[in-house]
Amino acid sequence: MERVNTVKSVGRALEIIEIVSAKKNGLGVTEIAKQIDINKSSVHRILATLVQYGYVVQDGETGKYRLGYKFLEYSSRLLDSIDLRAEARPFLQELEKETNEVIHLVIHDHGEVVYIEKLEGNETLRMHSKVGRRAPMHCTSVGKAILAFLPENIVFEILARKGLPQHTEKTITKEDVLLQELEEIGRKGYALDLEENEKGITCIAVPILDHSGRAVAAVSVSGPSTRMSDGTMQELQGEMKQIGRELSARLGYSARMRG
Repeated sequence: MERVNTVKSVGRALEIIEIVSAKKNGLGVTEIAKQIDINKSSVHRILATLVQYGYVVQDGETGKYRLGYKFLEYSSRLLDSIDLRAEARPFLQELEKETNEVIHLVIHDHGEVVYIEKLEGNETLRMHSKVGRRAPMHCTSVGKAILAFLPENIVFEILARKGLPQHTEKTITKEDVLLQELEEIGRKGYALDLEENEKGITCIAVPILDHSGRAVAAVSVSGPSTRMSDGTMQELQGEMKQIGRELSARLGYSARMRG
């Protein structure tokens, strides 16, 4: 990486922040100095400055340093400023271009999904979805993708409140069957709707996770079952999971934080 016209002390401070952030329980001055290869007195001076401004805190008992709450303040401001539709749109457009199918972006709201973006593709397909419209979670790929990455107590609360109404003959209407599928979705990282919400329509979706690893949104590709074959779904899942990862990262999620 080019370091022309950089301020060395600032660079070292940022390196120390990065080192400290990697250790949940913090690090001592000696440990930090070994990793950054500068003397302990210099590390101590930089840490003292970072502590003064709230970027690092020192544990009174262990003497170790860890990230300060100032980062929470700034990260919350950043997350509040993110426009998910704007962030997602280039990815949605690329999916539309590649598949020619209908692309959806939804958010979770009170036990339902709400469509906040829809790209129609070049193929003719009539669907009930519309920007601003709500849909159930248990029988849509986007809904199941979100449910699989929500805390268990919230999932049970949604199912108890909303039930599992049948939309087509293929809708999952038994709670134990749905819960088993949600476990599988959690392992695979994507969800399918095999004509469970609309007859003749098959969809594949991936979740978008926030900084805590909780699903707040999802992206899907929808098409007629005749075109959305097993082979097509297999081809799509890798790219869609990558899109989910990239958009999740923009909401502050890090895979290292999960589990």
